[in-house]
Amino acid sequence: MSQEDIFKKIIAHCKEYGFIFQSSEIYDGLSAVYDYGQNGVELKNNIKQYWWDAMTKLNENIVGVDAAIFMHPKTWEASGHVGAFNDPLIDNKDSKKRYRADVLIEEYLEKLEGKIQKEIAKASKRFGDSFDEQQFRKTNPRVLANQSKMDETKARFVNALENNDLANLKKIIEDSDIACPVSGSKNWTDVRQFNLMFSTQLGSVTEEANTIYLRPETAQGIFVNYLNVQKTGRMKIPFGIAQIGKAFRNEIVARQFIFRMREFEQMEMQFFIKPGTEMEWYNFWKEKRMNWHKALGMGDENYRFHDHDKLPHYANAATDIEFLFPIGFREVEGIHSRTDFDLGNHEKFSGKKMQYFDTDENKNYVPYVVETSIGLDRMFLSIVSNAYAEEIVESTGEKRIIMKIPAVLAPVKLAVFPLTKKDGLPEKAREIIDQLKLDFNCQFEEKDTIGRRYRRQDAIGTPFCITIDHQTLEDNTVTIRYRDTMEQERVVIDKLQGIMNDKVSLKELLKTL
Repeated sequence: MSQEDIFKKIIAHCKEYGFIFQSSEIYDGLSAVYDYGQNGVELKNNIKQYWWDAMTKLNENIVGVDAAIFMHPKTWEASGHVGAFNDPLIDNKDSKKRYRADVLIEEYLEKLEGKIQKEIAKASKRFGDSFDEQQFRKTNPRVLANQSKMDETKARFVNALENNDLANLKKIIEDSDIACPVSGSKNWTDVRQFNLMFSTQLGSVTEEANTIYLRPETAQGIFVNYLNVQKTGRMKIPFGIAQIGKAFRNEIVARQFIFRMREFEQMEMQFFIKPGTEMEWYNFWKEKRMNWHKALGMGDENYRFHDHDKLPHYANAATDIEFLFPIGFREVEGIHSRTDFDLGNHEKFSGKKMQYFDTDENKNYVPYVVETSIGLDRMFLSIVSNAYAEEIVESTGEKRIIMKIPAVLAPVKLAVFPLTKKDGLPEKAREIIDQLKLDFNCQFEEKDTIGRRYRRQDAIGTPFCITIDHQTLEDNTVTIRYRDTMEQERVVIDKLQGIMNDKVSLKELLKTL
């Protein structure tokens, strides 16, 4: 099965089992806007809790805010979004499809890298233990040719982006023989810039402030509140401010399910530091954030850092944590050294001092900032993509669809099944749920056979299923069944709380960080 087919199955599964719905579906939907269903919202909230607690509970010098979506329009002038928040777009004249020119070129570079990796894999298989990859890269003609193409194209690409040279971006696409994925045509329009901010009108604040914007990022709400938090919290540098909130971008090329949306949610932390220490903290947060991802146990090999070829206008260092989706390695989180760009510009545009008095240094300065910014929706997609699996049950030969969601994040932690609807078994099941429901999201289910109930819970990722039978009434034991292995064991009801605490407690996960 191709990765594209797997991705389609994941999308269909998310709808069928209440994870994600198309927004306004009864009116044929709204493109690139999605609603989270009953299971999706639980998973999403669990991700938020994991991130929030890892930031604010494990770090005494990080606190949270919740800033408004609407901000004074000068905020976006100061941040550079009014003048520089653009995507380079190109249309294919035959398919009438629109693409981001930079993404087309990046995908072309990925294909060249893929060809190199294919040659290396073939040679490694042929030569076995005696294979020297470094030597092979230096001597193999096909590898050298593709590497030369990559280096030349990347150099031109970076230069074009840095100089906003739209004509050269188109020339790179033409010279690289990049075709439209839909039509196969190479008949392209010129590249042009498109600003991604949504604008709207707000009463009559002042004549120049009538037009405001839906925020394209949550970071600026932190920066404009930096002094408020620092003074009221008596925060000493280094310290951080965390926030979870909605952001909006008028993505013209919005596709790949919830990977790229027009309304999305970010989890960001801005860490304020002494100028000159930014690279030390940048490397610190790179390692810290990668550990946070890997602690979920979704496979260390599925993560990598990707340093930016072209730095954002606000940064002197930037990298992405990428995850291996069915659509390839893609960005989940960005770590940026933002220097004093934001606070310095807000000081200039507002006329208000954004400085910090360092008692140790006995001087004022505008702090530098290291940012960690994770897309909540992309994090959600990485989890469900990694979790989806189809297996053949050896004992019956039937296929089961399972969501191997990390147990601590699973929407439902425990499902309780009375074997029958009589003889006091439903009442006993309800009693167990009442004991556990304040600590864990539990679900009661009595319809259909036990096997069918197992399959439904597998499909939403429930890690534990408890069956109440007639023996339960005699010795107070139940059968617990484990999602991933399908193994079952008999346990005393009094042990359920401890088992659940050990397996699905967020506290236990946080201890590993």
